[in-house]
Amino acid sequence: MKIGILGAGFIGSTLAQKLAETGHQVKVANSRGPGTIDAVVLATGATAVEASDVVRDVEVLITSIPLSGMPGIRPLIDGLPAGAVVVDTSNYYPLRDGHVKALDDGRVESLWVSEQIGRPVVKAWNAILSGTLEAKGSAAGQAGRLAIPVAGDEAAKRIAMSLVEDTGFDAVDAGTLADSWRQQPGAPTYCTELTRNEVPAALARAEKDLLPGRRDQVMATIGEKFGSLTTDDIAALNRAAYA
Repeated sequence: MKIGILGAGFIGSTLAQKLAETGHQVKVANSRGPGTIDAVVLATGATAVEASDVVRDVEVLITSIPLSGMPGIRPLIDGLPAGAVVVDTSNYYPLRDGHVKALDDGRVESLWVSEQIGRPVVKAWNAILSGTLEAKGSAAGQAGRLAIPVAGDEAAKRIAMSLVEDTGFDAVDAGTLADSWRQQPGAPTYCTELTRNEVPAALARAEKDLLPGRRDQVMATIGEKFGSLTTDDIAALNRAAYA
């Protein structure tokens, strides 16, 4: 597929490498220009482009930028082909993004994102740590293969689920975009390294009112220990706090 990735942080960069490696035509852009994208990101075949080019002639656009930047990319999104699928990986962290009243009042994050950019989105790759995405993918059918929840409209969701599989993880149907709060920060399936068999029960256990408090509690703990925690440590912390 022809895929554009907007954002070259940890998640965006890893997706560019993995999807290009599996044969997709991938171009990646950030806010600072193609010359600032590390050569490692392009090593498997992805191409660095200007942000204005990343939306041209693509079938899928993956947005991997801080949630606070979503309103500002509306002009770029307006340049997408009409049939292109938008897959969003973002999460709301008030400490980083600033407070958004609608989200603090309980608006589902991905519904808010969709409203800001004027297009439907699919929620995927938001509920996985960057270290997990980079190092813990495995072949389909392998015992213990980790899973990623995917929420959105049916046809677009199927495309996103196929791409999730290409990155080395089982894709689990997490329902409609309105259901995607079940994979937001603070939920039992959020960055807890679960398998395909474990994700449905974790989605069902989510309690919306508890998510913000749990999210902020874990972020405070991570902040206190910043630099000393491994991916395994953070996943274990999430499992203990979000179960």
